Order: sequence, then C-alpha cells, then structure tokens
Amino acid sequence: MKVPKDWFTTWFNTEYYHLLYNNRDDSEAQSFMKNLTSYLKLPKNATILDLPSGKGRHSRYLSSLGYHVTGMDLSENSIEFAKQFENENLHFKVHDMREPFPERFDAIFNLFTSFGYFEDDNHDIQVLKNIKNGLHKNGVAVIDFMNAEKVKQQLVTHEIQQRGEIKFQIERAIEDGFIIKKISFHAKNKDYVFYEKVKYLNLSKIESYLEQVGLKLITTFGGYNLEPFNKETSNRLILVVE
Repeated sequence: MKVPKDWFTTWFNTEYYHLLYNNRDDSEAQSFMKNLTSYLKLPKNATILDLPSGKGRHSRYLSSLGYHVTGMDLSENSIEFAKQFENENLHFKVHDMREPFPERFDAIFNLFTSFGYFEDDNHDIQVLKNIKNGLHKNGVAVIDFMNAEKVKQQLVTHEIQQRGEIKFQIERAIEDGFIIKKISFHAKNKDYVFYEKVKYLNLSKIESYLEQVGLKLITTFGGYNLEPFNKETSNRLILVVE
C-alpha cells in the first residue's frame, strides 16, 4: 500500500476518524488511568502531559482526579473541541510531539498506540528525547503501545465496520516494517480513502530506542489492568520509563 508520508495530519483531523473509533470504552480508559496513577503513586498536585491528547478523554478524567493536566495534539480540530473543557487544572495546546515541549511535567502519558508514526526512525527517537527532556527530575513516562507480535499472529486483513449510515471498509497488512490500515468509505456523496501506518515495534526494538536516548525501562504491563506482559497473549505493551 502506498501511504502518504504525513497520513496522520489529515486522518486525525477529520470527523470520520472520531466516528470510526466512537466505540472506545470510556470506562476502560478511566479504569486504566486510575490503575496507572495509583501504581505510579502520583501526588494529587502532580503535573501530567497527555501526548497526544486527541479530544481529551484521558486528560479530562485525569483532571477530575485532581491532577494538573496539559493535553497536546497535532490535530487543530481535536484541540478546538477539547478546549471547551478547560479549567484551572486542565489546558489544551496544538503541538507536534517532534518539537520540544515548552515546560516540564511530573509524568508524560503517550496512550493508545500514539508512537511509531514516522518513516524516519530519527523522528521517533526525537519524540523520546522530547519526552525525556520534558520530565522533571524523578519524573516518569508511560508508553501504551499495541503488542505487535500478537497483532501479527492475529491480523485481520479485511473487515467492515458500520457506523450509522457509513460503512468503513478496512484492509490491514504488514509491509516494510509497518502495520498498515487502509480505511475506505463513502460519505456525503464522496469516496474517501485514509490510512494508518505504525511501525512494527516489539519490546526489544522499543528498548533499543529507549537506550539511545537514555530512558530507563522500569516495568512493562500487558493490559489496562496492569497485568504482566506476555508477548504471545497480551493485547497491549505498556512501558513505564524514567
């Protein structure tokens, strides 16, 4: 599949991206945040960066727990939507995670497979450098990635997902070290095709990235209940680093 280099700048900025994924389980996301902040023993006045934040569902819940939260995302539409929920402990900014952050945080959360987007490894390395430099002393970061090895084992190459009147035709493939998703659909009298393209990163590959930037892996989890990671059976690969 031939995927546009900056596929994420268009797809994430459309209403259809949010429609396709509108079945995400908010209760599961909130449980994950509660489990994670409890495990990390973050004090209630801790500062957290949600990167990228999308429309702010994780950010808003973290703020409700008493944390000072900043959500950053490249999508102007998502940030514009999220800004309606701002308060003294919750702020949103348009920001490209390849660029350094203007401030430091006690914790940085990179959630829902929001890493490995870029053709050039150096851009992914730069994201990790920014995360490292964006942490206060003794700060921690969490990278919530898919378990690529399980995805490979159970890859669904063709699928149809219905959302209201829109039928999303989804094709998946693993090509040249990337997991690629082609999303085709018809809406408002027009045919659309968008892509998602994420690097095939297993634990050892991500560990090599972390070593390059001087981030230390503390532990790994295999799911949102913080169960141990198993490369054969886990749905997620969640890394806690400092």
